Amino acid sequence: MTDMSRQTSSARELVVQRATVRPHASFFYGWWVVLACAVGLFWGPPVTVFCFPVFLKPLMRDFHAGRAAVSLGFTLHLVAIAVGAPLVGWLIDRYGTRKVILLATAIFGSILLLNKLFSANLWQFYLFFIALRLVGNGVGPLPYGSVVSLWFDRYRGLALGLMMVGIGSGAMIMPSLAQQLIARFGWHTAYAVLGGAVLLIAIPVVAVILRERPQDMGLLPDGAPPRNVVAGSEAAAPGLSALDAWSTGTFWLMVCAFFLVSASVQGSVIHLAAMLSDRGISAQTAALGSSLAGAAVLLGRVGTGYLLDRFFAPRVAALFFAGAALGIGLLWIGSTVAILFVGALFVGLGLGAEVDLIAYLVSRHFGLRASGRVYSSAFAAFALAGALGPLIMGAGFDLTGSYRGPLASFFAATLVAAALMTRLGPYRYRASEPDDNEQVLRLSI
Repeated sequence: MTDMSRQTSSARELVVQRATVRPHASFFYGWWVVLACAVGLFWGPPVTVFCFPVFLKPLMRDFHAGRAAVSLGFTLHLVAIAVGAPLVGWLIDRYGTRKVILLATAIFGSILLLNKLFSANLWQFYLFFIALRLVGNGVGPLPYGSVVSLWFDRYRGLALGLMMVGIGSGAMIMPSLAQQLIARFGWHTAYAVLGGAVLLIAIPVVAVILRERPQDMGLLPDGAPPRNVVAGSEAAAPGLSALDAWSTGTFWLMVCAFFLVSASVQGSVIHLAAMLSDRGISAQTAALGSSLAGAAVLLGRVGTGYLLDRFFAPRVAALFFAGAALGIGLLWIGSTVAILFVGALFVGLGLGAEVDLIAYLVSRHFGLRASGRVYSSAFAAFALAGALGPLIMGAGFDLTGSYRGPLASFFAATLVAAALMTRLGPYRYRASEPDDNEQVLRLSI
């Protein structure tokens, strides 16, 4: 009996040790990966997408072109996202995310640095912007989201949300920085300085910190205790093949929903300042409304990530898409500044949530086996819709002299998207359960 008591006591002491040591373990390296991804994203899309309005008038002046002609470069830029995304997805699945990110970042920064060689006239400027976006797919949410999904399982939503803070903060900081550079040195030098920063800041951070998978460092996703994990092991990630994923109804329900919401919210955000001005609001107040929408985008990115780890993702998506519909509806019928600003807030939240939702839903419904190709094809639909939405808003205004027609259509589209999210069904690949549950149960027994 004494020996048995000693064995029982020893077993309990071992369980207590295993249950108590883990909280004091070193900081999980995956969060450093998230930081590196956020830094990379800060020097990616904000440079070309969110800075474009600041460059618009200097470009018009130098090229002696109207707004439509210069804005065509931005439209081609968005179309290039949709065209190039599937190729980047294939490269990620074939060669690995880290290699794609480093090569794309080097080319992206070099094109910006040497922009004067590619922008002597308007058609060269179009090629310059198309090239930036084709390469820019490799420095955007697509590759970084794929890498974060490999490092996190139970905390994947939060990790994706924190990663997207890089784009959100860049959207707030980069336009002011670009404006100061343009005012002092001109737009050519401004692009060159930003390109130099990409090469000198983004590449070193990514090269030093970013690792492809936790298994490469003898770790498991979320920092789970490594059980027979060999550094550099090539265990296949669970999931469907790209062809199998594309053949499911779930994939096409997602794509349709993402397309409808992307066109609606991006069309509304791009034309927000003009829309508010048409309601008799001053230019300064209208700009404040745009800033509010931008802040809501950042809040939507982080908030969505937090919620995805705690609630069923399609319901979270339906909630945010319904909120975007409410926001568009307020922009459609609203007449006071307060109502219009609330509408801008909800639209911004919807735009901020969508990119997080694409990465998370793809990983849960189709797994990580071919996540690059599956995620990129869904992201291409999102990008293409983002190019079409502003065009639909502009064409509707030119035809009717008002934004009310396009807003009514977008209101209906976002409601349809919210309904589609409720039809996705359960996850195929759920988050793993924490090991501590079993340890605590054994301790109580």
